[in-house]
Amino acid sequence: MSESLNSVSSNNLSLIDYLQVIAKRIRIVALITATACVISICISLMIPKIYSATAKILPSQPDQGLMSAMINQMGGLVNLAADVLGTGSSSDLYVGLLKSEVVKDAIIDRFKLMKEYDAEYRVDVYRILDENVEITSGKKDGIISITVEDKDPQLAASLANAYIGELEKLVIRLNATGAGQSKSYLEKQLTKAKTDLARAEDDLKEFQLKNKSIQITAQAEASIKGIAELRAQLTSREIELASLRSRFTDSAQEVITAQAYISDIRKQISRFEGNGNTGAIPSVGQIPELGQEYIRLMREYKTYETLVELLSKQYELSNISEARNVSSLQIVQKARVPDKKSKPRRSLIVLLSTCTSFFASILLVFLINHWEHLSIDQKDRWRSLINSGK
Repeated sequence: MSESLNSVSSNNLSLIDYLQVIAKRIRIVALITATACVISICISLMIPKIYSATAKILPSQPDQGLMSAMINQMGGLVNLAADVLGTGSSSDLYVGLLKSEVVKDAIIDRFKLMKEYDAEYRVDVYRILDENVEITSGKKDGIISITVEDKDPQLAASLANAYIGELEKLVIRLNATGAGQSKSYLEKQLTKAKTDLARAEDDLKEFQLKNKSIQITAQAEASIKGIAELRAQLTSREIELASLRSRFTDSAQEVITAQAYISDIRKQISRFEGNGNTGAIPSVGQIPELGQEYIRLMREYKTYETLVELLSKQYELSNISEARNVSSLQIVQKARVPDKKSKPRRSLIVLLSTCTSFFASILLVFLINHWEHLSIDQKDRWRSLINSGK
């Protein structure tokens, strides 16, 4: 059979020819496959059982009634405190906090993980936690899942729940710190705005005493009010931008959006103060010179008056936030002690090992058959090639 197989061109070989080659050395195939199967069974039984425990949380938006009222009253400036109260928080932010060394350190110390994992350095425990803990955020629902794998099912569940507890502590601490910084910053801005308001009020009164007969139209009054509101919005947006730049780079989307708002407000102010006619309300450039001076003083006074009102409400919100001691997290699911292992999948290990060894043995059989049918000269050339590589 071997001679006939060797004499037939490879293009004319049929399935029965290949089966005959395999059948000739079926013992080799069976021996290799069976050996691999037994070894894989032994190895899979030696691999320790791994248990998985999962906890789930959802970043919430607390006190929505209070926040809605403040937003309606204060407009864009409320964004300054949005992060403090949790409204600006995203799942990605919390995932980053969960993966931080601050949280890891607290868990390592709490559960004495350096001793548990027999680690010499803390960085080794960091690596183990990175390997054993999976933290993901759902793209659609925003739910954060914390899955911990460990040989001890009780420890796996305890670690998963501990991540939530340490995150809550960290969020509360960051909220309190952020609220205190926001309050201090706003307090300085509010003091400055009140000083500017008092000065603007004195300048306006002095002008009115000198020019008692000055009168302006209702349209001009509307122009004053419009510009004052826009200037107050501009100042509030600039304060917001300054706060954002302390936390983000200029390329961050939050900073770019704030800059776009500021640019738009400046364009609106420019239209009001220009010489062109924008409609029923005259621009400042169309009002007589003495009237323009009065409008400038009145506009400055109204601007600071509106700004003081906005900053006062913002300061009130910061006081409320600073007094809070609640985290903006909702626990969807606490981790339970698993009663069934998640790893290893022994049947899969045995199946893959057996199949791989079976096909490897088939390949070996064909290589042996090919070698037997090589000419002496071809075998010598192969031996020379192998020896040259040693």
